[in-house]
Amino acid sequence: MDHIEDISLEDLQQALDQVEGKKPAMRLLAAIAYKNGVTQTELAEWYGVQRRTVYSWLKRLEEPTIENAVRDAHRSGRPRKLTEEQQASLQQVLRRSPTGFSDDAVTWTPELVRQYIHERFGIDYSLPSCRRLMKESGLRFCSLDDYEGSEFPTEPLDEETKHWLPE
Repeated sequence: MDHIEDISLEDLQQALDQVEGKKPAMRLLAAIAYKNGVTQTELAEWYGVQRRTVYSWLKRLEEPTIENAVRDAHRSGRPRKLTEEQQASLQQVLRRSPTGFSDDAVTWTPELVRQYIHERFGIDYSLPSCRRLMKESGLRFCSLDDYEGSEFPTEPLDEETKHWLPE
C-alpha cells in the first residue's frame, strides 16, 4: 500500500466531499479509516466484505486520480436474448389484448409472455425477465381502481385482482 501513503487525509476528505454514489463513498471512507490506523481485517468486518476486497479498494488508489480509483468502470452486462426487432415486435404485441394468443386470457401475465416468446421466437425467458420486458413495453401491474388507461381490456376484469395493463 505504498501509494496510499502518498495520499493525504485532506485529499481523501476532499474527494469524499465531492464524490457521488454509495460505493465510491464507502471506498473513500475505508481509505480514510485505513490512514487513521484501522487494519484491513477490521475494515472487512465493518463493511461485511472479504479482506481481499478491502485490499483491492486500497490498491485502486494507485490510479492517477482518486476519483477514478473509487468509481467502477462501466460494465455492459449480458447481451439481450431478443434482437431489437424482436423486442419491438413484442412491445407491439403486448400493447394489445392477448386474446389472439390465448382464448382464456384477458390481460398478459408473465407466464403468458414467456409462452409467447418461446413459441414466436424460440427463446426461453425467466418470469422475472418477462416482468421486466412487460414493464419496458409500457405495461404496469395495477388494480382497476388505479388504472387510468384507455386501451384493452374490453372484457370485464375482477376489480379485486391486479393485472398487467398499458400505461
